[in-house]
Amino acid sequence: MASNAFDLDMIRTNARALADQFGDKYWADADKHKKYPWEFIRAFADNGWLGVTMPEEYGGIGLGLTEAGVILHEIGESGGGHSGASAFQYYVFPPGPIIHHGSEEMKREYLPKLASGEIMMCFGVTEPDCGVDTSRIKTFAKKVGDRWIINGQKVWISNAQNADRILLLTRTSPRNDERPFDGMTLFFCDLDRTRVKVNRIEKLARNCIDSNELFIENLEARDEDVVGEVGQGFKCLIDGLNPERIAVAFAQIGTGRAALNKAVQYAKERVVFDRAIGKNQAIAHPLADSYIRLRSAELMAFEAARKFDAGLPCGEESNAAKFLATEAAFQAADRAMQTLGGYSYALEYHVERYWRETRLLKIAPVSQEMVLNYVSQRILDLPRSY
Repeated sequence: MASNAFDLDMIRTNARALADQFGDKYWADADKHKKYPWEFIRAFADNGWLGVTMPEEYGGIGLGLTEAGVILHEIGESGGGHSGASAFQYYVFPPGPIIHHGSEEMKREYLPKLASGEIMMCFGVTEPDCGVDTSRIKTFAKKVGDRWIINGQKVWISNAQNADRILLLTRTSPRNDERPFDGMTLFFCDLDRTRVKVNRIEKLARNCIDSNELFIENLEARDEDVVGEVGQGFKCLIDGLNPERIAVAFAQIGTGRAALNKAVQYAKERVVFDRAIGKNQAIAHPLADSYIRLRSAELMAFEAARKFDAGLPCGEESNAAKFLATEAAFQAADRAMQTLGGYSYALEYHVERYWRETRLLKIAPVSQEMVLNYVSQRILDLPRSY
């Protein structure tokens, strides 16, 4: 569905009104006590927004990543930061491979339940021994009779404490150096806790959204759980990766603006040497620079979303949007810390939370260095460096 200014303004207003019900204090408390934001999820589910990118015939709204990006921005800027955006975005990009490659039966069974918030899913790709080289995953699915038996380990899997099902990338044949991404199969299967041990990881930020290690022992899956074709799972997974980068970009921009807003307000109100500190160019210019960088990143994010929604190649734009948004957001949060000085450590201002959350995205879900590798190799045609 095409976007227009009226549609986006309406979505922005509605999303912000919902997000404002869960402001800084809500997210600080959730972060401190590691409480999953169920009230937040239910509010967005009840208003239909969890299914924003899911087709209408499967219970969604049938809009695009542009509209989802606007929602993510508003969640981030409202005080939700990356925590709030993460809670929402797992209903945006992880279902992508199912929408594009799942069987009709799979889509009719599970997409309406995801859109309504009846079930939750998680995204199982990363492993502890292969870093960013996904071609070297070791989790293996072996066909035994009419079942697939899966064994292996995953790490940094968000939502696994509460998820009902997992989009799980496995190997179904050994790695071939000549075609390293072949031989992987994507399953959307039950997260059976009798076969999967889920260990929560203690971490620095975004503590209301759990991150976990998964130890998989003889997990069973059916042929009906295969997304796309056996052996071609990585190609299906790509339909979740570009949207992930774009979603992260919008969320980062929103969080960066939340930090910038705090700094600007403080700079207007804080008086030192009989003048508001915002009169000092040493304060004002860095904040102005951060605004420009966030605005530039936003334009790239909208371009990436536009191309994705139009079905056009968007690898360059989605990677660039993620890179620019992450750099701009962290810089804005860091400058907010500098502007508030000692008060930046005070939890009541929430700036330190934005700082922690924006820093995380320099290394996840794809590192800034891997984005630069992509641009060096794919766009500039330089020799591969890894």
